[in-house]
Amino acid sequence: MPIPAPPGLAAKSYLLIDYQTGKVIAEHNSNERLEPASLTKLMTAYLVSSEIKFRGLKPDTMVPVSHNAFKAPGSRMFLEMRDPVSIRDLMYGLVVQSGNDASIALAEHIGGSEDGFVSMMNQMAKRLGMNDTNFTNSTGLPGPEHYTTARDMAVLARAVIRDHPNHYKLYSVGEFEYNGINQKNRNTLLLRDPTVDGIKTGHTESAGYCLVSSAKRGDMRLISVLLGARSKQTRETESLRALNYGFRFFETVKLSSAEKKLGDVKVWGGASDNVAMAAAEDKFVTLTTGQSGAITREMHLSRDLVAPIAKGQEVGMLKVKLDNELLAELPIVATDGVERGGFFTRTTDTFKRLFD
Repeated sequence: MPIPAPPGLAAKSYLLIDYQTGKVIAEHNSNERLEPASLTKLMTAYLVSSEIKFRGLKPDTMVPVSHNAFKAPGSRMFLEMRDPVSIRDLMYGLVVQSGNDASIALAEHIGGSEDGFVSMMNQMAKRLGMNDTNFTNSTGLPGPEHYTTARDMAVLARAVIRDHPNHYKLYSVGEFEYNGINQKNRNTLLLRDPTVDGIKTGHTESAGYCLVSSAKRGDMRLISVLLGARSKQTRETESLRALNYGFRFFETVKLSSAEKKLGDVKVWGGASDNVAMAAAEDKFVTLTTGQSGAITREMHLSRDLVAPIAKGQEVGMLKVKLDNELLAELPIVATDGVERGGFFTRTTDTFKRLFD
């Protein structure tokens, strides 16, 4: 069936991708360098989550509040210099309330200074493949050398969801109270569509209104990045238009599963005559809605497997096609090992192989 062209969105730049495959579904100026505003905090939060996961930073660790954090301009969680605050509360203040003071406090604690933390941010950006991004602060306050692209923000959002799924849940929290002040999540798209479960808004006068959003419907998750909209309502409405288009006309299809047994393959001279096999990895592809019914799979197996066979050893290839066009070619591997059989088994199978 034909599908319409992607909608044109009222923003300087936008990108819509399938989270599972990275497939670009719609885009406009997605490589243009623009100010990220508070979308910067996605990297700040990603690094804090990584410190907790890999370096043992404890969420209950109490962090002193410096003068720089206390005096941070813009959005705040209203930290007080006399009151140390936990990493956990700072993460809520950073993600839910978009607090610049929380961002600076976390940056100074982890990086020794905000400049030190910014160096870590840029190193991580390069590691993730965000090649058109440069950070000069942890908050997203404007600066001539503080920039990113819609494509790079999609890379970062994908990493947040993939690498720190437990912390990603913070992005769907509706409100958070600190210091007697309750603030609601600025991403009100969470209220407009129950399938939206994150992730972050951003706004400065020069950057305009920005929004990275993600929604999951059924087995499909999409990520939308919108930079430089003219109002809060526009960034939400246009982001939702992009998401609806993607879910309406595309689907994520699982071509193979490492957990699903594909059958058995013959083994010569082994303690067992056969070994179970499966695809080496899970493989997904993005197709237009309805195409999955035309997918075919072909297994090409080795006919001369001689024990011993190691678990994970390649025993064939899986070819997945759509209307005779090759979508993927994946190794098929043994799901268990097979040891060499006894002398009689090996001798008998040697003769059988000659006539097979």
